Amino acid sequence: MGLLNKLQDLLDATRAVDWLAPLALRLYLAPVFWVAGTNKLNGFENTVAWFGNPDWGLGLPFPTLLAGLATGAEVIGAACLLIGLAVRWVSIPLLVTMAVAALTSHWKNGWQAVADPLSPWAPADIAGTMERLSRAKSLLKEHGNYAWLTENGNFVISNNGIEWAATYFIMLLPLLFIGGGRFVSLDYWIAKKLRP
Repeated sequence: MGLLNKLQDLLDATRAVDWLAPLALRLYLAPVFWVAGTNKLNGFENTVAWFGNPDWGLGLPFPTLLAGLATGAEVIGAACLLIGLAVRWVSIPLLVTMAVAALTSHWKNGWQAVADPLSPWAPADIAGTMERLSRAKSLLKEHGNYAWLTENGNFVISNNGIEWAATYFIMLLPLLFIGGGRFVSLDYWIAKKLRP
């Protein structure tokens, strides 16, 4: 029992650096949402068209409004996450954005973000996906510098499943409940100054 108590004391001592976890989540998510939001903003007309078109897009109602809300949530949310301002509040629209993305854009593709035939969650047409990947590699080997093209990694086929949206959603949940953390967030210093 003494060893278990000492191990528990060691774990309890990590509370001194409990601010590292929310900081890590914020610093990971800020560039993810910044890139997604600024890409939407830079091609806003195309974003609105994609949000609204039922044939090749999401077919959502009020596409300009919804595209604007998603873009704003991602751009403003990224900036706030980076500096630790209103972290709990900006987590809410980001959670909604990730839920909507998972349900409207990614759900039909299953779980995986990248098609992997060894995964138990491989898409139903994984054989066709792997055939397309094989043909693409053959073309690149025949007509391109394949060794150079794959020097830093392999070619894959994006399955565009819900995996990343779900992962970001799960990463936002602790930020919603615990906030931006101590010491390295503006929320902490504002609360320290304004609250007795």
